[in-house]
Amino acid sequence: MVQLKRNLLSVALASATMMLTAQAHAQTAPSTGQAGEEAAAKKKADDAKTLDKVTVTGIRGGIERAIDIKKDATSIVEAVSAEDIGKLPDVSIAESIARLPGVAAQRVAGRAQVISVRGLSPDFATTLLNGRELVSTGDNRSVEFDQYPSELMAGVTLYKTPDAALVGQGLSGTIDMRTVRPLDYDHRVIALSGRWQRNSLGSAANADADGNRFNASYIGQSADRKIGFSIGYSHSDTPIQENQVGLYEPWFEAGAGWRPGIAAGTWFSDGIKALRRTGYSKRDGVMGTLEFRPSDAWISTLDVFHSQATQEDTANQFESHLYYNGDYPCSPACSWTNVGVNGNGTLTGGTVANVYPLVRGMYNKRKDKIDAFGWRNEFFLDQVKLTADFSWSKAKRNEINLENNTQLVPSKQLDTLTVNYAGSPFPQLKPGRDYSDPTKLYLRNTIYGSGYGKMPKVEDELKSFRFDAEFPAPGAMENVFSGINAGVNYSDRHKQKWQPEGGINVGAQGDTTIASDLQYGLVDLGFAGVGLIPSWNVPGAVSRYMTFNPVDNLDYLIPKAWAVDEKIGTGYVKANIDTTWGSVPVRGNIGVQIQHTDQSSDSRYWDATQPAGRQALPIHKGAKYTDVLPSMNLAFSLENDQTLRVGLARQVARARVDQMRASLDFGVNTATGVPGGGGGNPELRPWRANAFDISYEKYFGSKAYVAAAYFYKDLVNYIYTATRDGYDFTDQVASWMAVNGASLPPGVTVKNTGNYTAQFNGKGGKMQGLELTASMPLDLVFGKAFTGFGVVASATFNDSNITIAAPENTSSIGSDPIALPGLSRRVYNLTAYYERNGFEFRVNNRRRSDFIGEIGNFDGQRTLRYVVGENITDAQVSYAFGENSSLEGLSLLLQASNLGDESYRTYAGSKDRPLETVKWGRTLLFGVNYKF
Repeated sequence: MVQLKRNLLSVALASATMMLTAQAHAQTAPSTGQAGEEAAAKKKADDAKTLDKVTVTGIRGGIERAIDIKKDATSIVEAVSAEDIGKLPDVSIAESIARLPGVAAQRVAGRAQVISVRGLSPDFATTLLNGRELVSTGDNRSVEFDQYPSELMAGVTLYKTPDAALVGQGLSGTIDMRTVRPLDYDHRVIALSGRWQRNSLGSAANADADGNRFNASYIGQSADRKIGFSIGYSHSDTPIQENQVGLYEPWFEAGAGWRPGIAAGTWFSDGIKALRRTGYSKRDGVMGTLEFRPSDAWISTLDVFHSQATQEDTANQFESHLYYNGDYPCSPACSWTNVGVNGNGTLTGGTVANVYPLVRGMYNKRKDKIDAFGWRNEFFLDQVKLTADFSWSKAKRNEINLENNTQLVPSKQLDTLTVNYAGSPFPQLKPGRDYSDPTKLYLRNTIYGSGYGKMPKVEDELKSFRFDAEFPAPGAMENVFSGINAGVNYSDRHKQKWQPEGGINVGAQGDTTIASDLQYGLVDLGFAGVGLIPSWNVPGAVSRYMTFNPVDNLDYLIPKAWAVDEKIGTGYVKANIDTTWGSVPVRGNIGVQIQHTDQSSDSRYWDATQPAGRQALPIHKGAKYTDVLPSMNLAFSLENDQTLRVGLARQVARARVDQMRASLDFGVNTATGVPGGGGGNPELRPWRANAFDISYEKYFGSKAYVAAAYFYKDLVNYIYTATRDGYDFTDQVASWMAVNGASLPPGVTVKNTGNYTAQFNGKGGKMQGLELTASMPLDLVFGKAFTGFGVVASATFNDSNITIAAPENTSSIGSDPIALPGLSRRVYNLTAYYERNGFEFRVNNRRRSDFIGEIGNFDGQRTLRYVVGENITDAQVSYAFGENSSLEGLSLLLQASNLGDESYRTYAGSKDRPLETVKWGRTLLFGVNYKF
């Protein structure tokens, strides 16, 4: 049965090929010469059509161009056009992509950063720039979209079904961001724009609530139209303003007599914090294209991209443990009164005495740089087109995280804290003492430690070469297929991470306050009930009063450094279909892609038997494997501008890069003698799925369409976290025994095999979804009285029986199997607009139901959270001066994002056990565009 399922896709594809052959032999095919002439005429018409579309402006122009892209595609795709990008306050391309059917965004620092396609996490999608795979500044291969300015993009196409020639395809979808081709324009274009923005939370500490964005673009051509050049520059300076209340994890069930006033069976979190984060995020991006067409036989295109971003912020935080005050258990006791417990057994509030709060400063500075280069050459030789494409990209990330802690002294000044977890819009925590005077708060080697620091670094480099040939189908095949594509692609990726860390300790001067010249002033945590607390220059305080010497060669740090190499050779052949079955025109393709992967990882493990300075020993592991990926796309052109599409494919998504690391943590249970360890798995195979898609689309020219699409994925192979017995730890046990053997309890013998926790391949499951979409100008439905009005709406419903084991470092998720990360069962998108006589108005609302999201924890590692579904509303109003005005080319706009001030909320298992509640505020933008 299992083998039958795995062969289902191949049988279906073979059957479709035989059907195509039978139908085609009953028809008269054009001669090779006719086919070549028709192809040339079609290309010329398409070029003219493209030229015409580039000049279309306004909301309707963008929507109609996206409709044309969807309608003309042979695969199931969604598109965002250049005219649509930036029509809402899209700081990154992610906001634009998130409005597409079946797509949902996750906010990070208030802006959309990662994308989920069809209910699957970002791990399952691949992002391309001009058809080339991209590097990432994160730990994984998924792109952080806020590195890509929306202003520099010409459009985005989301491929929901692959074809054999789509290299770098993802399992949930492939996102291809495109830049302009300057020779597609018939005239010079210069565009300038600027934005001023303000965050509704206002200024605080040393950070302003105001920001700005501006960009400039130039597109030009030589007089003989053989050379085209485009360049764009984009700058953004975005304020970071954040209010947050968080509870410590994990939530746990209290036992009998655990703390005075807390009944047995009460679910309890051991701490609470409130913070105000302030700072900025600056980004500069440059994108350029040089296009050279010396003749009809050769087109050469050079693309370059550079993005450089700096984010710097300081979080000023009040926090307190609730059952620890320097002594465990608390002495004097941390006793509770006025305790509230709901019907689910969850503590909802109360008053706790004898806690010892602290005021903490946390500083983060991150610098990201991405460079990309691509050179594409197309040669037209009679009826054969040859394409050679070279590309290189590299990303670097350097980060520093510092924290230091202050407390009331000279003696341990205990406090009484009142908490209300059900407070709105934030949980509340009210201290009994005043923490606003910086002269009474001391840096000290406190019960919590005086501070800690980390310096993560990531480098990611990807080189690739692609050669493709497109030619008429040979011999008898010309009666079946309109043309053949065949090609090869080779990519070589190297990604590494290392993370020096260390304690931050008070220097020789001992306990000290922070001088006034390092103080930023007071920040108000009144939203959480705390009141005013100081804010200060954290790196300045570390430099002046403390010691910090980060290292990466200690036993618990060396597994955090790793490198992964991935070499993938891909060969493919695709037969294009443009024929008629009976009276029904059919377009599409059928083909196969073969991927050979050679992956390996290098890291280190700790061997205490070695001489000092040489205990970190290398690990090198890897695997080689081959995937065969058949695919088929058919588009049936029915009467009355209707299209029925069917797609079948075997799809893969490569494992997360950090899951493929060769890192190893090791320890021994001295009570049982059983060793154990954890880390990565360099031998991981990819996720694999058999996919079926069907889509019905009804078009009304280029003005409107309605569509219903269904997809089904049978994941025959999945990656999950598990603990397996029988792992050979002989080398590590010998090292451990040499150091610790004498201290073993009597009668305990350490075994050489034990438990290893990592990611492994296993059986997957099923997932399916329904996508409903409509794009409609209202005058088509209600007549001329509604000219200028329109709506674009989509609803996506996802379902899956797949569950995975929760990662061990994710205590808020619990130990039970969880649903797929990123899966929202319901995603809705609605855009309503009005456009007439230069005036434009648009409002967009996107919603998604609860999901499991991925965030970075304090340790700099990936962790998962239950995330409350979001409801985000953005709007814009603008006016463009027309041809009869002396201000022709000028447009003014007013934009607002997150109008409802939607919070970002996470929880531990059930919503009455909150973790983070975060507000980033509303953003108001005023802008000016000028194009000539």
